Amino acid sequence: MTPASTSASVSASVRSSRALTPLAGAAGVALLCVSVALAVTLGPADVRVADAWSVVAARLGGEPSGLSAIREGIVWDLRLPRTLLAAVCGAGLAVCGAVMQSLLRNPLADPFVLGVSSGASTGAVAVVVLGAGGGLVSVTGGAFLGAVCSFALVLLLSHTLGGSTDRVVLAGVAAMQLFSALTSFVVMTAADAETTRGVLFWLLGSLSGADWTDAGVCAAVLAGALLVCGGHARTLDAFAFGEDAAATLGVPVARTRLVLLSVTALLTAVLVSSAGAIGFVGLVLPHAVRALTGPGHARLLPLTALAGAVFLVWADTLARTVLDPQEVPVGVVTSLIGVPAFVLVLYRTRSAR
Repeated sequence: MTPASTSASVSASVRSSRALTPLAGAAGVALLCVSVALAVTLGPADVRVADAWSVVAARLGGEPSGLSAIREGIVWDLRLPRTLLAAVCGAGLAVCGAVMQSLLRNPLADPFVLGVSSGASTGAVAVVVLGAGGGLVSVTGGAFLGAVCSFALVLLLSHTLGGSTDRVVLAGVAAMQLFSALTSFVVMTAADAETTRGVLFWLLGSLSGADWTDAGVCAAVLAGALLVCGGHARTLDAFAFGEDAAATLGVPVARTRLVLLSVTALLTAVLVSSAGAIGFVGLVLPHAVRALTGPGHARLLPLTALAGAVFLVWADTLARTVLDPQEVPVGVVTSLIGVPAFVLVLYRTRSAR
């Protein structure tokens, strides 16, 4: 194949992906709405889609739903905030993964590469096991503070080591190992069997304690992060060619990297503090969407957010229903689904090359 024909093929592929983006976005929004509506109805208590919508309408000032207080509570206080938090967490983790993979030029990067999840785990364990905060700090607050401390350590280490991309990754690995060791030490030396089981369940990812406050805070942070990352879409495209190429194009590399790392770390910290460490969402979904839409971040980021939201809604639905009445940590479900999916994506990428 000649260079001219190769260029023409690439251009045609780009035009095709751009043409399909609005259609894919509309389909993604519709699929997310359907997924949320169906997920709310699934569980031990039988709830119809019409019943769920009548409860939502009643709580927003409409006509009374006609359901019992117990059924209204199941929809409004239990299932709906949990399902919406799952959608927000899935969207946020997937977007963070897409940004990290481009920013660090590492296909294995995910939202936890900066050690944020390990720091959050240490903070949560410190509150639950050691009673840190004297009852004034919740598990969510402790997890968030631990995540912030971990990210601060990564920034300090990477700056001390030179601040390059590979140094950021190495600093993240070091912080991850440090806080994981601290978490294991605290659990092994100070926790009883019941506390250890509860901590382990949280560490594997769980949305069982979701409420409207968690969903609202996470959604607000996600919206801000999407605005910032979306505004840097062209910059992320430039980073795909390397930091030197991005600097040649006029990108302030150091400042941009700090801003995007801080935004993704903050979003990850908020999500992890509410839902625990849910793996593979931020690793697999960006690759899958990138294979369909191409590398342009103006298309990649919103579609990745929709894909992550739909994926985690159904993963959480499986987690709470597949072994009913026992609940499986949602991180276990995402890993069981994510590993085969990731292998398939890698195989298709290899075949395409």
